[in-house]
Amino acid sequence: MKKIIMTGGGTAGHVTPNIALMPALKEAGYEIEYIGSYNGMEKELIEKEGIKYYGIASGKLRRYFDWKNFSDPFRVLHGYFQARRLLRKLKPDVVFSKGGFVSVPVVLAAKAKHIPAIIHESDMTPGLANKIAMKGATKVCCNFPETVKYLPADKAVLSGSPIRQELLHGNREAAYAFTGFHADKPILLIIGGSLGSVFVNNAVRGSLDTLLKTFQIIHLCGKGNLDDSLNNIEGYRQYEFISKELPDLFAAADLIISRAGANSICELLALHKPNILIPLSRNASRGDQILNARSFEKQGFSYVIEEEDVTPESLTAAISHVHEHAEEYRYAMENSGQMDAIKTIVDLVKEISK
Repeated sequence: MKKIIMTGGGTAGHVTPNIALMPALKEAGYEIEYIGSYNGMEKELIEKEGIKYYGIASGKLRRYFDWKNFSDPFRVLHGYFQARRLLRKLKPDVVFSKGGFVSVPVVLAAKAKHIPAIIHESDMTPGLANKIAMKGATKVCCNFPETVKYLPADKAVLSGSPIRQELLHGNREAAYAFTGFHADKPILLIIGGSLGSVFVNNAVRGSLDTLLKTFQIIHLCGKGNLDDSLNNIEGYRQYEFISKELPDLFAAADLIISRAGANSICELLALHKPNILIPLSRNASRGDQILNARSFEKQGFSYVIEEEDVTPESLTAAISHVHEHAEEYRYAMENSGQMDAIKTIVDLVKEISK
């Protein structure tokens, strides 16, 4: 049996694609082990999958001033030597990295140990961690055709994003049972991310009277963002976060409002769900979500509202437009020629680990 070390962490977006790949890698005969940070969110997510997990020191490399900029490089260097010792001990045939700063020392250590490494870049333009790590990579996979020009020509592979297969097998009737909703009225699903979005939450709640005339609403509002005064409103259900039932809610949704993280929008594309994207602003990020969203808008997959432009009125108008043109959005997504990312990446893993 061949062995693959997977790495990536810091956010769920750096972990869930790895989890999506695991069943196919196991089927292909690979033993999987994982290197992440000591206490990052990836540790809990990976251990739930029954995968052996190793923690290393991790530090963030920032483009802005922070006192931690003086100490974190030493943490990264410490993580690099820890990764080297782990790779010498574990003897993997290949390393696969989904990004995040914990992955940098692992990929660079793999290069030093002459172990082939594959990186996956989800966003339109590479983040700082992957920019550094790709120096040690054998191949760099990406989601968007536009990304290829930012990658070394001899390493770039347009693969698409690995999608959790369970999301494709949700049950609409199970969603009705969970929410108490019915099939007589379309369902609007709002996903604001694990921390929620004040802009989105306020706009949705400010539009409830209008929206509930047309839709039943499932609102995933983020941790600590429940509004108890809205608990008994007919046709409105709010949850901080949903995990197990999410595939069923996707199956039942007729229209989805979402952030524009690369993994999230690729899931919407795979599900062919008409959607409105509200990307994180440049004030809260490096602007990658805006680029992701505009790419999907250009291809006819999504309607985009910039976060600063979100109001009850603009959101209601966007929802009406997408609902009215839902079949056009679905047709564009169904004919997108979306790649089978899992097969592409697993085939690449087999090829470079020979």
